[in-house]
Amino acid sequence: MQHTFPIGRRVLQGITLAAAITSGAAMAQAWPTKPISLVVPFAAGGTTDVLARALGERLSRALGQPVIIESKPGAGATIGADYVAKAKPDGYTLLVGAVHHTIASSVYRKLPYDFQKDLVPITTIAMVPNVLVVNANTPVKNVSELVALVKAQPDKGNYGSNGNGTAQHLIGTQFQNSTGIPLTHIAYKGSGPLATDLLGNQILMSFDTITPVLPHIKGGKLRPLAVTTSTRSPALPDVPTLDEAGLKGFNIGTWFGILAPAGTPKEVAERLNTEMVKIIHSSEFRKRMEEIGADPIGNTPEQMAQQIKSETEKFAKLVKDGKVSVD
Repeated sequence: MQHTFPIGRRVLQGITLAAAITSGAAMAQAWPTKPISLVVPFAAGGTTDVLARALGERLSRALGQPVIIESKPGAGATIGADYVAKAKPDGYTLLVGAVHHTIASSVYRKLPYDFQKDLVPITTIAMVPNVLVVNANTPVKNVSELVALVKAQPDKGNYGSNGNGTAQHLIGTQFQNSTGIPLTHIAYKGSGPLATDLLGNQILMSFDTITPVLPHIKGGKLRPLAVTTSTRSPALPDVPTLDEAGLKGFNIGTWFGILAPAGTPKEVAERLNTEMVKIIHSSEFRKRMEEIGADPIGNTPEQMAQQIKSETEKFAKLVKDGKVSVD
């Protein structure tokens, strides 16, 4: 005679939990089984693209799967962010996000996604200072001369950025308010096309990140006038800060990091963080970052989330004070 014994609720819960842990561990071990996409929300040739390729190449070796760099530019990096936010949360589609996304939340009146709810941080790749540059043929050697030039010839007053609602856009707005000079904002889809027009004397200046303009500065085609962070950049030690140039209150750099769609399995997110941080902290990667004027970070998802939260709040105030908005 066989007896069937009822299984208690706690035993069932224990079995369910054990199964979930085993399943999660198995998923982390099995993942990845196909190529991973790093979505760059800007045109090719900019800092985001350079960082994505530097990380992607090494991540591919670490995971044993191809890492594809997928460019989805436009609307101040929000098109790419929306694409990843709506992607399947399986660890195969990731966003190479940046500080711009914490600004866009306040600049764009209607975004089809919530940056803090629909995406989860993996790690910050690097911090890159922004620099005010002009074409080397422009007859100015410092910020004071630039301001004097625009005051004398207001029709020349313009600057390019990576798009509406980006850090460059906000820096330009703050620069205009601080100096009182009229500046027309010209938005591009990334640093590549922006640099092309700056080199061709189609625009007066830009506040781009150091990475895409550094080769042109070293080549004598662009002239740096000031960095927008509170301290000088090791990549351009002789270039003053805007504060040193007489404009107070500037301290905006650009961070870049990896985010995944909300709902990505915890075990996969943890594996991504572990592998990426290992790469970012390596001497090989650090050397590459020094070459492009970037400071490698490689932090925890919690630290990155706190950074996003605090900067979203900070930029909301700057956006409101600068009366910046995009429909």
